Amino acid sequence: MQFRRERVRLETQRHVIEGTLQLPHEGYRSRITDFLNAHDSDFIALTDADVEWTDGSHEPERHEFMAVSARHVIVVIELGSLGVIDLPGPPPVGAVSTPPPT
Repeated sequence: MQFRRERVRLETQRHVIEGTLQLPHEGYRSRITDFLNAHDSDFIALTDADVEWTDGSHEPERHEFMAVSARHVIVVIELGSLGVIDLPGPPPVGAVSTPPPT
């Protein structure tokens, strides 16, 4: 299955986080707004994440992986595409939208 990797900035009340979000290349949940509004996941998985504290109380941090609570996200900004990757294996159920048979 093909996935699109997007560099994004997430802002919460306490953090500014820049990381890489992996989305389906096309179909269901391929847009960031669809991904965020999906009710089957309460967390947003990011890789290569840089975290800054809005109050400056901590030094910036770098994490290979982090999960951010979707309900705490105030703003999402697309910073740029990192391209499409092809991962082996069947697509997850509902990952690809197809028209109904006629």
